[in-house]
Amino acid sequence: MRIVVAGGTGQTGRLLVDALRERGHEAVPASPSTGVNAFTGDGLEQALTGTDVVIDVTNAPSTDEAEATEFFRVSSENLTTAGAKAGVRHHVVLSIIGMERASDLAYYRAKLAQEEAVRSGGVPYTIVRAAQFFEFLDVILQANTRGGEIALAPLRVQPIALSDLVDHLAVIAESDPVDGIVEAAGPEPLALDEIGRRLAAPGLEVTSGGRPFFGADIPIDALVAGPSAYLAPTTLESWLADRAR
Repeated sequence: MRIVVAGGTGQTGRLLVDALRERGHEAVPASPSTGVNAFTGDGLEQALTGTDVVIDVTNAPSTDEAEATEFFRVSSENLTTAGAKAGVRHHVVLSIIGMERASDLAYYRAKLAQEEAVRSGGVPYTIVRAAQFFEFLDVILQANTRGGEIALAPLRVQPIALSDLVDHLAVIAESDPVDGIVEAAGPEPLALDEIGRRLAAPGLEVTSGGRPFFGADIPIDALVAGPSAYLAPTTLESWLADRAR
């Protein structure tokens, strides 16, 4: 199949393009650096001509709620409008587990707007809500570090290896659209403060008194996958071992 990956030159997109090509597909990265801008619409019509599947893994350039919401809404509207015209049969968008339960986060509210734009876009779709990436855990630790202390709440998350996620996205792209939401997560729910103790650099003390997630007060299990989620094989322990090697 010809599969266009919106955001295909970013961290997730590059790995996804490689995974799709390894499976024999014509994977085309679409981003401003390749002459395709989902937000402005530049280059979209040409890029999507003859395309079977679009996978959107774009990330907003700002965490400001209004700017992020506009980016996700407009980009999704442009992708689905151009996709419908080109005869795209499946629109896949990468989203985040637990967003309604964690709506105290402005970025999550922006992603919910993206999902709504995809639902009303006129192209059969699958929304893939993924857990936080293992590769994102260091960012969480840094955001909660003050001096020699990392303050993390015992909020439970179910992180997934990015390599596992892109393989699963490739399978989703090869499958029929569900016109709904599916979830993807790692094999085990873990408390964020315990993860911090395993990842923290020597000399940093991890405490359990932080606000749950980027300063937002959310339920302790808000970011844990539901019972029907796809569970990837890579554990935190094996991912850390791979990283050490």
